[in-house]
Amino acid sequence: MLSKRLIACLDVRDGKLAKSVKFVDTQDIGDPVEKAREYYLDGLDELVFYDITASSDKRNIMLDVVEAVASEVFIPLSVGGGIRSVQDATSLRLAGAEKINLNSAAVLRPELISECADAIGNQNVVLSMDILRVPASVQIPSGYEIVINGGRTPMGIDALQWAIDGERLGAGELVVNSIDADGTKAGYELKLTAMISSAVRIPVIASGGAGKPEHLVDALTVGKADAALVASMVHFGEYKVSQLKQELHNRHIKMRMSW
Repeated sequence: MLSKRLIACLDVRDGKLAKSVKFVDTQDIGDPVEKAREYYLDGLDELVFYDITASSDKRNIMLDVVEAVASEVFIPLSVGGGIRSVQDATSLRLAGAEKINLNSAAVLRPELISECADAIGNQNVVLSMDILRVPASVQIPSGYEIVINGGRTPMGIDALQWAIDGERLGAGELVVNSIDADGTKAGYELKLTAMISSAVRIPVIASGGAGKPEHLVDALTVGKADAALVASMVHFGEYKVSQLKQELHNRHIKMRMSW
């Protein structure tokens, strides 16, 4: 059995670490480089860096911040926000990112997934999906809709179908981010996560809603996720990375332990 992963997410706005609740009320909460180093030294498995306004501002990601983070951590670094071309993806790889996260631009032009997979390898292309719970309909039979531009633009695309399409187009991993659960610390959207995990063969990362260790356990068992992404619960000092990994290990979930 493969080990499960604990991933911390750094949402960055204007070079500052930021956190929102359900994609609104975003507050600056610190220095992303400092936090990245802290989590790396405490045994984090992987780090995700999102430039959360790059797509909505129609600008490129801040390579200088990516380079600064990459110089401080020596674990897989996945970066997203404003990636619209193979050149953007390549620039991020040169800046120190191991993986690139596609989101809004891939929804608008799905072939971008295949282009990036061909250029840098499927294993290095992550499809991040921001998902909102809606009434089930003919257009959205799963009851979950894809939203882009940092939660601003509903697309009328069924999230389950988009996950399946993303795998077919060449994504090597999926981030299932529930807007409804984001920042609430009330638990992951387990129905959504399990539904997508069961429909694809590539790794799925559960995102949005982690507030206590039990939530991570649920995501990795009930939600069938391969990795759990955390933000608020570590950013605000309520839990340490090493503490969370130990809790998961104690619950008989196979983790990479460094101590």
